[in-house]
Amino acid sequence: MGLFDRLFGKKEEPKIEEVVKEALENLDLSEDAEPALTEAEKVPQEDAEVESSEEDLLQEEENQETVEESQDSEPVVEVSQEEVEELPNSEEVPEEENTELLETVEENSSEVLEVERPQVEETVQEKYDRSLKKTRTGFGARLNAFFANFRSVDEEFFEELEELLIMSDVGVQVASNLTEELRYEAKLENAKKPDALRRVIIEKLVELYEKDGSYDESIHFQDGLTVMLFVGVNGVGKTTSIGKLAHRYKQAGKKVMLVAADTFRAGAVAQLAEWGRRVDVPVVTGPEKADPASVVFDGMERAVAEGIDILMIDTAGRLQNKDNLMAELEKIGRIIKRVVPEAPHETFLALDASTGQNALVQAKEFSKITPLTGIVLTKIDGTARGGVVLAIREELNIPVKLIGFGEKIDDIGEFNSENFMKGLLEGLI
Repeated sequence: MGLFDRLFGKKEEPKIEEVVKEALENLDLSEDAEPALTEAEKVPQEDAEVESSEEDLLQEEENQETVEESQDSEPVVEVSQEEVEELPNSEEVPEEENTELLETVEENSSEVLEVERPQVEETVQEKYDRSLKKTRTGFGARLNAFFANFRSVDEEFFEELEELLIMSDVGVQVASNLTEELRYEAKLENAKKPDALRRVIIEKLVELYEKDGSYDESIHFQDGLTVMLFVGVNGVGKTTSIGKLAHRYKQAGKKVMLVAADTFRAGAVAQLAEWGRRVDVPVVTGPEKADPASVVFDGMERAVAEGIDILMIDTAGRLQNKDNLMAELEKIGRIIKRVVPEAPHETFLALDASTGQNALVQAKEFSKITPLTGIVLTKIDGTARGGVVLAIREELNIPVKLIGFGEKIDDIGEFNSENFMKGLLEGLI
């Protein structure tokens, strides 16, 4: 079964036995639903009501007599005002202590409320649906408006469709290839109405990502030390992603260490150090303006000596000076291999999804500088440009392996193409 069929295949009709069973379960058998009484049944019931009312009257009279007798028998005790003042009252609480007591009660009640209000954890699919909402609604609205404007399939239809796809950030090449395939499908099926091609468009988008069926989305964890090198321009969420991943892997029971190799930007080192403090993992840093490769070497040696499971290395992202950046990354790569010959096991490029086609340009440039094994897609929850994933897949064939869902510390996870395509296209067909 293909990816499209797994995501959007027809639902099976329920069996007749299940329908009957559900109908029986929904029957109202509660006490409120009383059956209608026959005339013969009504008469005894009215008699019973009369008898019960007479018994109630007799009971009330007996209770009244008992109260009167008790009032007659009890002596009246007069208490003077002086005696009342001398009676011991409950201890008065000073105003200050009373205020403290109220504050304590309020604090305790708020704590109880917090305990009683359980945090509902999102499923992975719910995170995809939430973070892709803007992309899905934007693309869906444009697609629906597009089909509403056309009454027939002609050349203008295909030209407008290609423009719509480009605006949805799926990339020029993707839009061009998809439009050509749809032209062929329309002739093959002799499609005259636009709605006949709606499902075909979605099928083609899914097939485009599926390709030969090999996604290579999994992260290549090693039995011993796994070294991950992170590259990307400043401001795309690279350092934040490393911090969130450190939390995720530590929660999974792994020994994690971070290396701050972006030594030319003091803010980057401080940010990574703060993440290390926050998630309680060690961070290897060097003196200001130190050689990044020397800091990486220290980190590699410490990771091997301390039996670290996952070492994540943050690097500079000065893409405007490609020659220097290339030389720096090549040197870092040589230092890593000097300690662990087969490392780095993953080289991730962090991309900001909200930059759309700009992200695609960055991916092309970085792929020329260093071999990339995967992409970390960040900030997808705040943009309608999630279609850039399709463009990266088609034009660069670099798999997205990690995705950021939002700002919370656990809003990052391993990319899953089925969850992504379902979140992107659900409800469009």
